[in-house]
Amino acid sequence: MALSVWSVRVHGTKRPWRRWEAEFTCPCCDEGWARDKLQEALFMLPPKASAELRVRVERLDATLLGRTHHEPTAEPGRAWWHHRC
Repeated sequence: MALSVWSVRVHGTKRPWRRWEAEFTCPCCDEGWARDKLQEALFMLPPKASAELRVRVERLDATLLGRTHHEPTAEPGRAWWHHRC
């Protein structure tokens, strides 16, 4: 579910991306940012599954980086995707 939410948030609209749109609620994953959940999965999955997921996530990340810019006022210490707007 997190991959599909992240994909929709990255590709979903032609208008500027809004950071709050990457949040989701999932009965099995609880609440949070889809990209945070994907990062957790990348560390928890076996190597082959992690590698396959990483390819898909990195493509989405590249798209996000191309559509957004760095937000210098974002909360320090958070992952890079929390610093994009």
